[in-house]
Amino acid sequence: MDRIDVFWHQGMLNHDPGSGVFDSGLDPGFLDVLEKHPENPDRIKNMLSILKRGPICPHISWHTGRPALIPELITFHTQEYINELIEADRNGGKMLCAGTFLKPGSWDAAVLAAGTTISAMKHILDGHGNIAYALVRPPGHHAQPTQADGYCFLNNAGLAVQLALGSGCQKVVVIDIDVHYGNGTAEGFYKSNDVLTISLHMNHGSWGPSHPQSGSVDELGEEEGFGFNMNIPLPNGAGDRGYVHAMTELVVPAVQKFGADMIVLVIGQDSSAFDPNGRQCLTMEGYREIGRIVHNLAARQSGGRVLIVQEGGYHVTYSAYCLHATLEGVLNLPVPLLSDPIAYYPEDESFAVKVIESNKQHHKDNLPFLKGSLI
Repeated sequence: MDRIDVFWHQGMLNHDPGSGVFDSGLDPGFLDVLEKHPENPDRIKNMLSILKRGPICPHISWHTGRPALIPELITFHTQEYINELIEADRNGGKMLCAGTFLKPGSWDAAVLAAGTTISAMKHILDGHGNIAYALVRPPGHHAQPTQADGYCFLNNAGLAVQLALGSGCQKVVVIDIDVHYGNGTAEGFYKSNDVLTISLHMNHGSWGPSHPQSGSVDELGEEEGFGFNMNIPLPNGAGDRGYVHAMTELVVPAVQKFGADMIVLVIGQDSSAFDPNGRQCLTMEGYREIGRIVHNLAARQSGGRVLIVQEGGYHVTYSAYCLHATLEGVLNLPVPLLSDPIAYYPEDESFAVKVIESNKQHHKDNLPFLKGSLI
C-alpha cells in the first residue's frame, strides 16, 4: 500500500504567539474578545487529528521528530542569527518583527520543527520511503539566513534541502504553494544553480524590512543562481483552475527541463477559500489536483521521492480538510476519500490565465535553462 511517512513531535505545540488584533499582539482596550494569533496550535491539532482519524489514516505511518543541532542550523542560517535567537529565548523572548513573537517555549518548538523536517528528509535519503511529510510549526519558509519573518524563525525546508545537497543530490526542486512568497527559501539559494526554487503566491509584494523581497517575476536569482528562482505571482481569486493552469503551463515544464533528484513540496493551506491570510480561493479539489501533478512529476524526475513541508493555513477547520486532499493527490489515490464541507466557490480563471501566460513569456525570455524551450 502506498504510504506517507509523517514526522511529528508534540513539543511543537508549546509555541504560543499570544492573542490580540489579528497577528499584532495588541489589545486596543475596546474589544471584549481578542482572537488568537493566526499561527496558533489549534490549526495543527486539527491537521494532526484528521490524519490520525480521517479516511487517509490507513496510508499514514507515524514517526517522532527530534530537535535540530546547532551545526545543522548553520548549514542555512548564520551563526550570528542563531545566537540572536538563543539570546532572545534566554531573555524571555521578544518580537522579532511584525507579527512574529518569540515567547517562552517558542525556541524549543522551532528547533523541533527544524529537526523534524531534517529527519523526514533523511528518512527519504536513507531509502526508507519515497514520500515523507513534516507536520511542523512554527512555519519556516519566510525565515532568511540572517533574519526572522512572517511567523517564521528557522527555515525548515531550506535546512532539509541543504541535507539533500550534502548527501549527494545534484538537483533539488522546491515547489512552494503557500499563499505568500517563500522569500526565505529563495534568499537562501539565490546564488545557487543546484536548487530551483518555484513559488506560486498571491501578488502581495514586499511587506517591510523583514520581507524586502517582492515576489515578482523579476527576482530571478544572482550569480550562478541567476535564472533558478522562479516566481509565479497570481492575482487574487486565482482559484483551483488558475493554480492548476500555472502548475501545468509553468511548473511542470520547468521541472522537466531542470531535472530533479529530490522534490520538496512546501504547502500552506492559506491559499484556500476563506482563509484569513489569503485571497486565492483554492478548494479541496484544487489541492488534490496539485498533489497529483507533483506525484506525476516525482514519478518521472526524482524516482517518486517527495518531501512535503507544512507552512501556513489559518482556517482552523478547512486547512485540515485541504491538507487531507493534498496528501490524497500526492498518493495519487483513484477517488477522493473525503468530500468538501464548504460549498463550491465560484471562480473565473480567465484573468489568472492571462497573468500566467505573461509569466510564461517572461520566464522563457529570462530563465537561461528555459530559453529556446517549447513551453
